[in-house]
This record gives sequence, structure tokens and C-alpha cells, in this order.
Amino acid sequence: MRYGAVSGVAQPGLGFKIPVIDSIVRISVQSKAAIYNSMEAYSRDQQPATMNLSVNYRIPPDRVEEVYATYGGEDGLLSRLVERRVFEESKTVFGKFNAVEAIQERSRLNQEIAQAIQNSVRGPVIIDTVQIENIDFSDSYEQSIEQRMLAEVEVQRLRQNAEREKVQAEITVTQAKAQADARRAEAEAQADAVRLQAEAEADAIRLKGEAEATAIKARGDALRDNPGLVALTQAEKWDGQLPTTMLPNGAIPMLNLNSSQTPQKSPDY
Repeated sequence: MRYGAVSGVAQPGLGFKIPVIDSIVRISVQSKAAIYNSMEAYSRDQQPATMNLSVNYRIPPDRVEEVYATYGGEDGLLSRLVERRVFEESKTVFGKFNAVEAIQERSRLNQEIAQAIQNSVRGPVIIDTVQIENIDFSDSYEQSIEQRMLAEVEVQRLRQNAEREKVQAEITVTQAKAQADARRAEAEAQADAVRLQAEAEADAIRLKGEAEATAIKARGDALRDNPGLVALTQAEKWDGQLPTTMLPNGAIPMLNLNSSQTPQKSPDY
């Protein structure tokens, strides 16, 4: 600066200034973090909360002169531009979330706040990142949230147990059905075996009966067609002994002594 007016922006390296006439105002172009503590806001369900935010920013080298001319320096830039937008946008976005969502979906809340601040801060500064460091609700509400979350965890646990028991019951039913099917199949196999055995025995008896009937029929036919076969059979089995006692007119076995028959004489030669 020369005589209080901006005369130029010094680049890194060796520079000169005229004593008394020239003066230097230092404005950093490095990335810095601004911390905003105890920012009060209300959630969508009207729960009061305080937030701590950190904002990382940097001033482009080609806009340093604008920073000094418009805001008088880095502090003025932060207080008059950045801080206002940070407070306004943080409260607006936080008010779109209820207390439970702000806790459970903190990453989404952080992302939306950062996006809102970056879009609203328009000037010789670049907002790199915004980070929610902490969110505090009242002690009573935090306790109620904790109890609610514990209740939800318990409900989830009970639901999982019920689902597990349901699956176990289905497995038990499936096993019982499989065992019943196996027993039924075994019983059917045994019944088939008994039936086949009975059929085989019946067939054997039938075949045996048919064979015996055929044999009897054949014997009867043989006796009918050959009357002397009985006498021949008896003669073959006779031992040559006559009964020691004979009744009058009694029959002598295998000897036909019928008197009505006249023996034939042999011819005389």
C-alpha cells in the first residue's frame, strides 16, 4: 500500500518498499479452518440443539486485492461474509431434519449443510469443506432418544429371534415330512414285498395243484384205457403167498377161478 491506497499485490520472493510511504497488509492464501462453536438451531420437531462446525476455506491469490478493498482483510471477510452464511444455512438445513434423523443420518445432514454453505458464499473466498464436529440436544431428550434406540434394538432382536424360530420350525416340519415320507416309502416297499411273496406262494401252490391234478388225471386215464394194469401192478407186488385162511366163496387174490368159464382143450395132433 502507498499512502493508504492499494498499490499492488506482492508475489512470493524478494520485494522492496519505501519507508514511511509504503506499508504492507498480509493476507494469507493458504487453506485455513474457521471454527464456529455453540451455534443454536431447532430441528423440524422443535428440539433445540447446539452445533459445532469447522469450515475450511482459502483465498485465491488473484482476489487478494478484492478482499482488502471490499472487506478490509481476512477477518472482515470471515465476519461479514462467511460467518453469516454459515449460521444461516446451518440453521435452515438443520430445520429440515427431526432430532432422530439428525442423529441417525448425520452424514447426510453434514453433506447438505456443506453444499448449502458452498453455494451461498459468493465472493473472493473458496469453501473447501464443512464438517459437523458435534451436535448437542438437551440431556432429557438425549436420554429419551437413547431409550427409544434401545427399544428399537430390542424390537429388532425380537424380530430376528422370531424369524429364526420360524426358520427352525420350517426346518423341523421339513425334516418330519421327510421322515414320514421315508417311513411311508419303507412301508410301501415292505407291503410290495409281502404281496409279491404271497403271489409267488399262490402261484407255486396253483402250479403244484395243477401238476397233481394232471398226474391224477393221467393215472385215471391210464387205468381206464388199460383195465389189466391194476392186476399187473398187484401181481408185480405179490410175494407169491396165499392166505392161510380162506372163507367159503372167498376170492383168491389175483386168481380168476370163475367156474362158468370152460377151459379150452388143446388140439390133438
